[in-house]
Amino acid sequence: MTGMARLPRIMLCGDLVWAHDEVKQLFCGVADVVNMDSPNRADFLKGLKPGGKYDGTVGIYRHNISADRIGVFDKEIITALAATGTVKWIAHNGAGYDQIDVLECANRGIRVSNTPGAVNDATATTALYLVISCLRHFSMAERSLRTGTWKTPVSSGRTHDLTGRTLGILGLGGIGLRLAHLVHAFPMRVIYHSRHKVRNAPEWCEYVGSMEGLLKQSDVLSVHAPLRADTVHLVGEKEIRTMKRGSIIINTARGRVIDEGALIRALEDGHLSSVGLDVYPDEPNVNPRLLAFPQNALLPHMGTETQDSQREMEVRALTNLRDFLLEGHGKDLVPEMRK
Repeated sequence: MTGMARLPRIMLCGDLVWAHDEVKQLFCGVADVVNMDSPNRADFLKGLKPGGKYDGTVGIYRHNISADRIGVFDKEIITALAATGTVKWIAHNGAGYDQIDVLECANRGIRVSNTPGAVNDATATTALYLVISCLRHFSMAERSLRTGTWKTPVSSGRTHDLTGRTLGILGLGGIGLRLAHLVHAFPMRVIYHSRHKVRNAPEWCEYVGSMEGLLKQSDVLSVHAPLRADTVHLVGEKEIRTMKRGSIIINTARGRVIDEGALIRALEDGHLSSVGLDVYPDEPNVNPRLLAFPQNALLPHMGTETQDSQREMEVRALTNLRDFLLEGHGKDLVPEMRK
């Protein structure tokens, strides 16, 4: 309106699914909301230029789905965002943020937040399902029933109870800690290795000071490490061979944290009895060699596929953006930017 100061502008880069009412409540009188409607990267970059349809944007809500149209937030996009002189915050929807070049953002004065906590329950219960299915071969049994062979392929000689087994958690963040509480109910023995001992870990959750020590003791290894340059193939040939013969690996983190070739070789020679995977190095493509082992439990990245968690993730990302506008910063800065 004439005579009134223009509200700051935020961009929704990836459509909201659940939080339509919440976005109105959060930004009413606080910011103008514009939807990113570019069909490709070239149109997106053009829209950021002076006079373009995204001109004046100060903050961005980002969902990975936007990569289908404009690609990941790599150096080219971050450079273009910085060139606007106005974009100062990217509120990413998700705990993992490997689709954003956060170091380039830091160099360019753009801060990045994610949604830790919002994903904990859904991802941990996904990991729990994979643990149960791999130990009991439930996924294989269901497929057998559906094809009319009852439980013929399933052998009790290759399955185990959870009670008394040792679960090793690699990375005791929010998701890992939630999984620890879930499996403790059986109970499983829970051990973990992280860069540092976790202060709020319960006393029954045992800290192991080395990754090698964790691997040697684990019947089941559940991976919860973020994907960074230094965690690519964190679990490789050497680490897998350090585990007991017949052990199990679960991954709900990121596919490239594990060396897939080493994983498959260990399945082929029986060093690993099975794997439970929700993530893959080249999603949505799945290595067909993984499908050759019917005892494996394989999911198509279902970790946060619940309306409850997705709504919470959307609201948390949007709240980070709102807090940036009102207070100068959101509450969920990614670790690289807390230094």
